[in-house]
Amino acid sequence: MNIEEQVELLMQGTDYGDEELKNAMAKELRERLKVAEKEKRPLRVYCGYDPTSTDLHLGHTISMRKLRQFQDLGHEVTFLIGSYTALVGDPSDKNKARPILTEEQVAENAKTYAEQAFRVLDREKTRIRYNGEWLSKLNLIDLIRLGQNFTVQQFLARENFAKRYEKGEPIFLHETFYALMQGYDAVAMETDVQVGGSDQLFNIIVAGRKLQEALGQKPLVGIVTGILPGTDGNQRMSKSTGNIVPINTGADDMFGKLMSVPDSAMGIYMRLVTRFTPSEIAKIEKDVASGSLHPRDAKMNMAKEIVSIFYSDAEAQSAQENFIKMFQQKEVPDDMPEISLEPGQTVVDVILAAKLAESKSKARSLIDQKGVRLDGEVLERGDAEFPHPGVLQVGKRRFVRVK
Repeated sequence: MNIEEQVELLMQGTDYGDEELKNAMAKELRERLKVAEKEKRPLRVYCGYDPTSTDLHLGHTISMRKLRQFQDLGHEVTFLIGSYTALVGDPSDKNKARPILTEEQVAENAKTYAEQAFRVLDREKTRIRYNGEWLSKLNLIDLIRLGQNFTVQQFLARENFAKRYEKGEPIFLHETFYALMQGYDAVAMETDVQVGGSDQLFNIIVAGRKLQEALGQKPLVGIVTGILPGTDGNQRMSKSTGNIVPINTGADDMFGKLMSVPDSAMGIYMRLVTRFTPSEIAKIEKDVASGSLHPRDAKMNMAKEIVSIFYSDAEAQSAQENFIKMFQQKEVPDDMPEISLEPGQTVVDVILAAKLAESKSKARSLIDQKGVRLDGEVLERGDAEFPHPGVLQVGKRRFVRVK
């Protein structure tokens, strides 16, 4: 890839909440890539992961996919385990302070993190480090000197702190240390690029860049990724809401969960989780919009691609075949009534003719509830002309073959 293509790929799926900031980071990334190419050295890239639990889900891997893109482009990637930041707890996406973990809990949780990360990252090209290496050596004077680069107002302006302040809810002093500690990670590793989710915007763009500049380093480029919605397509993927896709699950289970993602969320999943290039994603979305590619087939391609990242191509293919067999073929009985399609019949007309509803209003109600399918696909308009012959399903167990 040339530098412009690299910038397009690396900025894909980013979310800064501000177009000017995004353009500024893209410009700085372009300049860093040019310098790296001229000096024939890789960029130093990292992302930190606090081991606050033992298992990772698909949402955690968004930044890992971005790290893998940097690896594939020849850059030096560090998977940083936040052995010390986890002791404080990141307040970025929380409306209350995180519980304080013990060093023993952190160490236990960290055991499996690196191995799980290698489902995405290249084991041979990944540096594993723990931020206790340098944070454990800071003394009180060091912390005071780091803190003098920030104001209390900067922290209170953060959305989650501002909301808590307005409600009179406690904001503990130790929570402000987190950004200083993460910013110092960038200094300690002389970072060129830091990757993180949009909930890390303050820690990366404000704390990391500011501390590097204050300590005589060139401010890093922040690659801030979007947040992956869960399988409901709306809420952030989170174990607490139960909408997660674990990465330490079987290929079949992962494929099935991905196929339950709403069509409306396919675009963000493709941009954040797959290896598809921007041009490939644009073509898929164009084909779906034009009707030349069915959304179900697009989603199946997406699910197969994601499963193959965490397992293998063979397991992904097998998962797809098992899904088709179980969820598309199993539900359709071998024997069912048959009716002939008459010219001009609407969907409601066919439902009534097949005696699958007692009235037009009942038929429309079933359609509104997305309970009417033709060959497995939901029919959304009762007044539309019946699309084509096939197996018509109303509810879970009523079928008729339309000829």
